[in-house]
Amino acid sequence: MTISRRLVSRRPVFHCLERLARAAAFALAVMATAVPAWGQGAAPAPVARTPITLVDRIVAVVGNEVITRFELNERIERAVQELNSRKISLPPPDVLRSQVLERMVVERVQLKYAEETGLRVDDQQVDAALGRVAENNKMTVPQFREALERDGIPFAKFREELRNEIIMSRMRDRDVEGRITVSESEVDLYMADQETAKDQDNSSEYELSHILVRVPEQAGPEQIAERRSRAEEVLKRLRAGEDFAQVSAAFSDAPEALTGGGLGWRPRDRLPDLFVDALAKMKPGDVSDILRSPAGFHVLKLTNQRGAGMPFLVEQNHVRHILVRPNEVLSETEAQRKLANLRERIVNGVDFGELAKLNSDDGSAPRGGDLGWIYPGDTVPEFERAMRELKVGEVSQPVKSPFGWHLIQVTERRMADMATDRKRMEARRALREKKSEEAYQEWVRQLRDRAYVEYRLDER
Repeated sequence: MTISRRLVSRRPVFHCLERLARAAAFALAVMATAVPAWGQGAAPAPVARTPITLVDRIVAVVGNEVITRFELNERIERAVQELNSRKISLPPPDVLRSQVLERMVVERVQLKYAEETGLRVDDQQVDAALGRVAENNKMTVPQFREALERDGIPFAKFREELRNEIIMSRMRDRDVEGRITVSESEVDLYMADQETAKDQDNSSEYELSHILVRVPEQAGPEQIAERRSRAEEVLKRLRAGEDFAQVSAAFSDAPEALTGGGLGWRPRDRLPDLFVDALAKMKPGDVSDILRSPAGFHVLKLTNQRGAGMPFLVEQNHVRHILVRPNEVLSETEAQRKLANLRERIVNGVDFGELAKLNSDDGSAPRGGDLGWIYPGDTVPEFERAMRELKVGEVSQPVKSPFGWHLIQVTERRMADMATDRKRMEARRALREKKSEEAYQEWVRQLRDRAYVEYRLDER
């Protein structure tokens, strides 16, 4: 079994230095035993020189941390497995190495920023996420651990990488999503465009792939020209018939580069205006001209298109919850433990509603924790993500949100058309998502540009 994942490794400097010291000590010991003592009457015999192979070295410095060749090789191996599983031709080894290293640098920069700004994810939160990952793979956690180890992935390493993924996701919520605003006039314009799209029967969903050649924020004319030249090389190769996925793996700076650049199906209203304007002139199979945005240069490929305006039929969840708020008497850990105990009682047959009445710190407690029918966007992201992952009747593990710790249960699920106020809410959410991706890419670029990064790939 191959389990898809993004891999992040954070090894302190002293680990690398310790390995180098051990290698040097070993080499000195070998030389000491091979050289006879001087002053015993005979000239020393020539000593055979055995080449010393350095087992590891630094390939990049990010702030006060390093990325080692061992770590890089691990990531390259995973990238090769991922590309092979998707039947994507591998780029030249030096290109793949540079692409993977740059992704490791960007991840390391984000994790370092999270550490500096106090963002932490404790072991219990990782355990809860691990349980959901195992369940999504239709396994128990022990079975999932065995599957990982059969694939050659140490469980402890996977667990730490999962922690890093959670950290980066929460950092995006905190530093990007929270700063996005959508005005009422933008909502009005969006809804008018939706009605026009329906009236004109225009296709509004696109299946597309994307290559980004990133341009640093403070890039000068020469660097911008070099990046444009790289984008022109991308376009030249694509129009000469080279495989998009392979060109993406070799040239793209986008997060999906090493999975072929595919974005899947995207509604028109969830794409940047820059992309929409270009896609309006394209037919399936076409490759766009080079598009310029603050993030850099883009090239799109339209694979397919469908639909005529986005329907306002959305999924609703009938939800109830138990909320425990930490305070000066009740710590975060104690609140989480309390909910874990309540969950165990519910699983063993105690009524959820009765426990909510007795234990929940929310205004819904008298109703047994019932929140009624929830539309997309009605709740905070942490709550909504957990809610969407639940099967009907299932009780979540304790979930952390800005309000405290929750146990969540979805009692019913349905598709429903939205009233006018709900349509405005959905329009606002669609606009936020559209702005979010653009803002996130710009945020990552600025973070990367501010970081101290030194590459040592070419050193011997």
